[in-house]
Amino acid sequence: MAVEADRQIVAGLPLTARVLDSLRRTARLLSTHLSTQIEGNSLSPEQVRAVIAGEGNFPGRERDEAEVVNYYRALQRVEALALKPRAVSEADVRTIHGLVMTGRATPTPYRDGQNVIRDARTGAIAYLPPEAHDVPTLMRDLIEWVVAAFAGGEFPVPIVAGLAHYQFATVHPYFDGNGRTARLLTTLLLHKAGYGLGGIYSLEEYYAADLNGYYRSLAVGASHNYYFGRAEGDVTPFLDYFCRGMAEAFAKVRARAEREREGSFDESPRLRQLTPQQRRALGLFLRAREVSARDVATFFKATPRRAAALCVRWTAEGFLAVTDPSKKHRRYGLAPLYESLVAGRIAGLPPPDEPRLS
Repeated sequence: MAVEADRQIVAGLPLTARVLDSLRRTARLLSTHLSTQIEGNSLSPEQVRAVIAGEGNFPGRERDEAEVVNYYRALQRVEALALKPRAVSEADVRTIHGLVMTGRATPTPYRDGQNVIRDARTGAIAYLPPEAHDVPTLMRDLIEWVVAAFAGGEFPVPIVAGLAHYQFATVHPYFDGNGRTARLLTTLLLHKAGYGLGGIYSLEEYYAADLNGYYRSLAVGASHNYYFGRAEGDVTPFLDYFCRGMAEAFAKVRARAEREREGSFDESPRLRQLTPQQRRALGLFLRAREVSARDVATFFKATPRRAAALCVRWTAEGFLAVTDPSKKHRRYGLAPLYESLVAGRIAGLPPPDEPRLS
């Protein structure tokens, strides 16, 4: 009930495009820092910010830098996948893992051998996942169940996302990168199901604040062996932990958003008239009054043809207006109705990172 209440309140707050852009960037950096920190990355928040901005140069920390950049790219891909009007697929999960591990959007194969999770302090076996030959079937079953659960509507969205997180960690389909991929998968599912809050919250903040609680809630079953209790274990403790985390994260977003909106006038009716893609495109106009189709293609990492078609459609819909009609140098600006949404442009900011259209 707390999650639903905060979700509805945040959705109705009159936040400006500038504020949304700022909150979204802050959440991305926080998620990147904390999710990689959970796995042992030692870069500070300031260093993570520098690395993402392309200004990082920390000798001997190249691996940490690569992890941060890769996770940030994977998070961008998650936001892009959330916009696609189709269900999540195994290929999506494998592509996210590929970005986490290599920075390339190439689907990675599941592990071909046994993986063992050990206690970092004692070296004792903490968990023995399913054998490699069972992984493909278990992953297929997981994704099929998630798709069916969302379509059927029998379970609340937080429960479906929590179970998906738990089961991915249970299958442990890769030798490395499982934790980061599980958290990104959870984020993807929440965003696709309408619980993204515009990308301005970070569940990783909750996990990192109590890592022992995170790992303890995942340790289900009488035995460390998957085949001796884990598959039939009571997952209530993890779901309780997960839903409390969502409630805490959403409450923080509500508090931050309410602070940010103080003194601003209500722009929510006009914002609600826009599609999710158009609302994200406002970030482009925070930095330039006029743009070309090429700028739109770069912003969304789309093909030039698709970006040009998008500009034509948005002009017809009254979102954009042609400011330079020349065929070779055609440029667009926001239609007068939406100009005030980006009032107070931020000079000197680098081009924002936004999700792909395709």
